[in-house]
Amino acid sequence: MITHYTEMKLFSGNSNKPLAEAIARELGIKLGEIEVGHFSDGETSVYLKESVRGRDVFIVQSTCTPVNENLMELLVMIDTMKRGSAGRITAVIPYFGYARQDRKAKPRDPITAKLVADIIVSAGADRVLTIDLHAAQIQGFFNVPLDNLVGNYILSRYFSRFVDDTFVVVSPDVGSVSRARTVANKLNCQMAIVDKRRPKANQVEVMNIIGEVEGKNCLIVDDMIDTAGTICQGAEALHNAGVKKIYACCTHAVLSGPAIDRIQNSYIDKLVILDTIDLPPEKRIDKIETLSVDKLLARAIANIHQENPMSDIYTDSTIY
Repeated sequence: MITHYTEMKLFSGNSNKPLAEAIARELGIKLGEIEVGHFSDGETSVYLKESVRGRDVFIVQSTCTPVNENLMELLVMIDTMKRGSAGRITAVIPYFGYARQDRKAKPRDPITAKLVADIIVSAGADRVLTIDLHAAQIQGFFNVPLDNLVGNYILSRYFSRFVDDTFVVVSPDVGSVSRARTVANKLNCQMAIVDKRRPKANQVEVMNIIGEVEGKNCLIVDDMIDTAGTICQGAEALHNAGVKKIYACCTHAVLSGPAIDRIQNSYIDKLVILDTIDLPPEKRIDKIETLSVDKLLARAIANIHQENPMSDIYTDSTIY
């Protein structure tokens, strides 16, 4: 494989063009000229307006809602670059959809995260760049190099201004303990866990708090918020336990279905998210604040292009 390329090209699909434009500004380049649309029957149509022959190509596309449409756009763009003789193709997927289907939870379940990984590689991606995979083992689903950046550090830096002796990081369930512990260590503060149990079928879930939270200010940490049921229930449990102020944060704000109404009417005082998914205007409420991953992804793209170690990013105070 060629490892040093004379020119970098950055392209974007339709899923998160504002983020792609911000990354381009950070890199000091213009977005590549490409038309990504659809034929009248819904088929994806891609027209590349410039040469990519021998170039180091990066395609920014989150596989968020509409998931299948955005995934198909990514695949067709990768194939377009491959057939245009690009020197190397990196799929920059800030939010990797289908990541929750990473194992057989019950008999005859598909492992769709592996299927999607195979399709992306088969389309022609030479490497993948993403942020906070839902499950770390998904890195092994790809047969090409994958860089899984840590978005939690950006959130940790934001909340460092609130940290005092009364600050506690909270995991909304047992499955998110490792993620919450990382943030707690970064902020050098205590941690608690919301233990959610259903005693019997059709009975209301019982919430227990593991850790000291009464009279404290708490930060609930998760990698993604979809319908917001778990995080809002956790906030209610913390409120009932005597918590003073409740913050929440996540890398990927999926926010589908009743999520916005639940958050608006919840005990959460502020929710801080990253812009791996473009939040539409109708979902932008006062309780939600968005931080950008543009600098993080721009630095990662530059390091890949220049063949520099990715570990340099985590010591850069301008990013973290």
